[in-house]
Amino acid sequence: MICATVIYQKLNKRENFKNIDMLRSVLHIDFDNFFVACERLADRRLQGIPLIIGGGGDRSVVASCSYEAREYGVRSAMPMAYARKLCPIAKVKACDMDLYSKHSSTLTEILQEKVPLLEKASLEEFYADLSGMDRFFGTYKWSGELGNYVRSHSGLPLSFGLSINKTVAKIATNEYKPLGKVQVVANAVQPFINPLSVRKIPGVGDATFLLLSRIGVRKIETLAQMPIELLQKLLGKQGETLWKKANGIDYDPVQAYKEKKSITIEQAFDKDTIDIPQLRSLLLTMTERLAYRLRKDGWLTSIVAVRLRYNNGDHEKKQCKITYSCGDDILITRVRELFDVLYHRRMRLRMVGISFSGLVRGAYQIDLFTDNAEKLMLYQAMDGIKKRYGEGFIRRSGGVRL
Repeated sequence: MICATVIYQKLNKRENFKNIDMLRSVLHIDFDNFFVACERLADRRLQGIPLIIGGGGDRSVVASCSYEAREYGVRSAMPMAYARKLCPIAKVKACDMDLYSKHSSTLTEILQEKVPLLEKASLEEFYADLSGMDRFFGTYKWSGELGNYVRSHSGLPLSFGLSINKTVAKIATNEYKPLGKVQVVANAVQPFINPLSVRKIPGVGDATFLLLSRIGVRKIETLAQMPIELLQKLLGKQGETLWKKANGIDYDPVQAYKEKKSITIEQAFDKDTIDIPQLRSLLLTMTERLAYRLRKDGWLTSIVAVRLRYNNGDHEKKQCKITYSCGDDILITRVRELFDVLYHRRMRLRMVGISFSGLVRGAYQIDLFTDNAEKLMLYQAMDGIKKRYGEGFIRRSGGVRL
């Protein structure tokens, strides 16, 4: 376990924190190698061996892998066939989202009992606002005791970073994983993050890193010293956000965790309809739009439901349980199946609706185990276009415009 408190006596001249940021104390908790840790908790025979979690087919992708497998070069989102070549002795396990969700719920309950203000960022990642607690106990010591308590009650390993905001706390956690704990105090922020690669900034992906690299920006210190106007011209609104993060500025508050129950989309008709091809096309578009919202907000669904309202006022609903997902192809198939079973009365419809429930936090890559790497890249490209130009800018040809 790595324990550290990053402290510098001399304030960096380029610091530009507001008083509120100087007084905040934000804790970032990340459960190390979460999928692997859950699998090992369920089966002790998996301890200490190379373990890869993902799809069974060669064209599927790696969802997670143990540190033993990483020593062979295996990484998340890598094609499974390539991962197996790198580490032929690895044990391959299919993803068990029900297991991971169960452990995530347990962790949430444990933390909510102890933490005054908790935000759940993903299945295995949490933020806590400990501002003001220094009056009663040292926040770093208290965070260490919290980590020990959670570890003993859950059996899952974790790392944490404590600093003045979410960005710095998350960077600190990532730098000291696994089993690390670190505090970066206010006057240590710039000396701590300056030497790091810009890739360490949350939100900087491959495309942004490549663009910054082309103009010679590879270190956070270089990014922090660039004119903000130039970054805005180069990256738009994201340029200002990255400049702030590079200067240790992040006013995003810790938001109290509330379990999201479901998301829904409905379409009422001006004229009642019985046009089945048109209805199927409409359901495709609605599902595609709702699935994008899942991915954008970081949710996975396990229950798909279709609801119909007839012209006589009657309602009908049918739902099915699926493996956690937010992929268009999977959800569109389920919605079509439910509609075909549900719509048997052949009466005119006044409204159709779709809802996704049984939601858990998760990045959308982790549910595409049966998809190949090309499909994964396609989802990423489509979501990038939608994010930049709007949800309706790109869509499947079989759908209709809402």
